[in-house]
Amino acid sequence: MKIPYGKHNITEDDLEAVKKALLSDFITQGPNGEEFEKVFAEYVGAKYAISLSNGTAALDLCVKVLDPSPGDKYITTPITFVASANCAKFNDGEVHFSDIDRKTYLLDLNRLEDLLKKEDIGSYKAVIPVDFAGFPVNMQDLNTLAEKYKFHVIEDACHAPGGEFLDSVNKWQRCGNGVYADLTVFSFHPVKHLATGEGGMITTNDKDLYDRIRRLRSHGITKDSKYLTENHGDWYYEMHELSHNYRLTDFQAALGISQLKRADEGLRRRTEIAAKYISELGHIDDITFPLLPSNIKHAYHLFIIEVPNRKEFYDYLKLQGIFAQIHYIPVHLQPYYRQFGTKKGDFPEAEDYYEHCISLPMYPSLSEDEQNYVIEKIKKYFIEE
Repeated sequence: MKIPYGKHNITEDDLEAVKKALLSDFITQGPNGEEFEKVFAEYVGAKYAISLSNGTAALDLCVKVLDPSPGDKYITTPITFVASANCAKFNDGEVHFSDIDRKTYLLDLNRLEDLLKKEDIGSYKAVIPVDFAGFPVNMQDLNTLAEKYKFHVIEDACHAPGGEFLDSVNKWQRCGNGVYADLTVFSFHPVKHLATGEGGMITTNDKDLYDRIRRLRSHGITKDSKYLTENHGDWYYEMHELSHNYRLTDFQAALGISQLKRADEGLRRRTEIAAKYISELGHIDDITFPLLPSNIKHAYHLFIIEVPNRKEFYDYLKLQGIFAQIHYIPVHLQPYYRQFGTKKGDFPEAEDYYEHCISLPMYPSLSEDEQNYVIEKIKKYFIEE
C-alpha cells in the first residue's frame, strides 16, 4: 500500500468536460475561462475573479497591480511556500518576515503589529497573510491593522477555498470574498482542493484592480476601446504595460468548472478525515494538534500534527508506504533569503514548529481503509514501540 500526503481526483465528468473543451473551437481564451471565473467568484462570494496560469503568477500580479517601487517593503509569514515571499522579490521589493502564532501556525497579528510599530505609518506596501493548511486568518483583525498602518492586504488563500471565519458581528466570512482583503490568491495545483494541473485565481471587489489584472495577465495588452489611444478597427490592440502571458487554458478552466461542482462534497470529506484523525489519535501524548477554535471553518488542505523525533517518525511512515510531507521549511532559512541577512534564531516559533511538524495523508479520495491503515501504523509507533 502506498498512500501519499495529497492526491488529485479526476472523475468521468472531469474527463468529459476536458474532452468537450478540446473538441471545441477554443482550447485557450475561450468561454470556459470566463465561466470558471464567474462560478468561482460566486463560490467565494467575491465580485470579480481572474483565472491565471498558476498561483505564483497570481501572487506576482497582485504585487504588480499595486504599482510597486523598487525597495518597497512587504511582510509575510516564514511558514509558507516560497512563492508567498518571492512575489515581492519579483517586483524589486524587500521581504520582511513576522513570526507565527505557535497554536495556529498562522501569522501572529500581535507580533505583526510590533513589527509595524517600528516603522512610520505607511512604510510597508503590503502584508501577505497565508491561510495556512486551510486555517483562515481573521482578515477583519488584519484589516484593522491595515487601516491603522496604511498597507495593502494580499490574502494567500491557496490552501483555503471554502474556509471561513466568524467576524465581530457573528457573520461567516469566506476566504477570498474580498470584504477585508484588497486581493486574494488561489492555486489549482494537483494536491489542492481544485486541480486543473496548474492554475490560479485572483479574487477582488475592486473594479479598477480587476480591469488592470486582466490586462497584465496577457502581456499588458488591451482591445478595450475605453483604454485605447487610437483605434484602427476590430483587430486593433495596444500594449500599455510590460507583462507576461499568465493565461489559463480553456481546457484547464473546463476541468476547474467540473471540479468546483463537487467542492462542497470534497470539503465535507476533508472535515470527516480530520475529525477521525483527532478522535483516533487525540489521546496520544506525543502528538500535538493545532488549535481549532469554534469561530473558524477549516478547509483542511493539509492535516498537520507535531511530534518529537520527527525525522525518525517520517522515516518510519515511509517504510510503511505512508508518504507524509513537511510543510514548510521556514522561508527565511532558504539560502536565497539568507543572503539578505536572515538567519537561524530570527523567528523561533516558526523554527520550533518546523522541527516537529508533519503532514498526514489528507485528500477527499482517501478511503476509510487507507485512513485506518495510517492510524493503525501511527498508533503502533507511539503506543507499542
